Amino acid sequence: MRHLHLEKKGIRGLAIAESFTQHSKKSILAGVVMRRDLIIDGFVIGKTTLSGDDATDEILRMYEKLNRPDVSYVLISGVIISLYNIIDIQKLYKKLQIPIIAITYNDSSGIEDALKYHFNDAQSKIDEYKKLEERTRIKLDTNFDVYIRNEGCTLSDVQKLLNELTPQGSIPEPIRVAQLLARTILLD
Repeated sequence: MRHLHLEKKGIRGLAIAESFTQHSKKSILAGVVMRRDLIIDGFVIGKTTLSGDDATDEILRMYEKLNRPDVSYVLISGVIISLYNIIDIQKLYKKLQIPIIAITYNDSSGIEDALKYHFNDAQSKIDEYKKLEERTRIKLDTNFDVYIRNEGCTLSDVQKLLNELTPQGSIPEPIRVAQLLARTILLD
């Protein structure tokens, strides 16, 4: 398991968030490279298909497009995006060999019933969903709970990193900026 090297002031991560409308066929993915001290150091844009199966490959493409070997981890806002486009964080970790952290903000009992409702042949989506590890709840220094899935790093390192990246509320600053960027591009 690779460590996040939190002793480095300039450690950089790629944060990815999305924005879409119900009438869109695609979702905008915005990637923000941000240092641990909250300095923005780059952007990358991608698109995923709503209700599709291309989110994992698109995140890999975005990372490769950056061509930034100094990016030390990927932070993703959720693993089920773009109307049930499921991100395989184990595949991301195996391909990129850097820590992968997925964060969500609400507890839930799962999405199997929703998948059955929205897809005629839901079994492949259900199988993909079942491959995901359970989320772990952590309390941030801001006193908010978040839910984490992580590959390639310890939960302790994740908590330390998220506390540094979240000066207020529950949303880490790199994710917040990525959300703003994705929404701005979508509305343009």
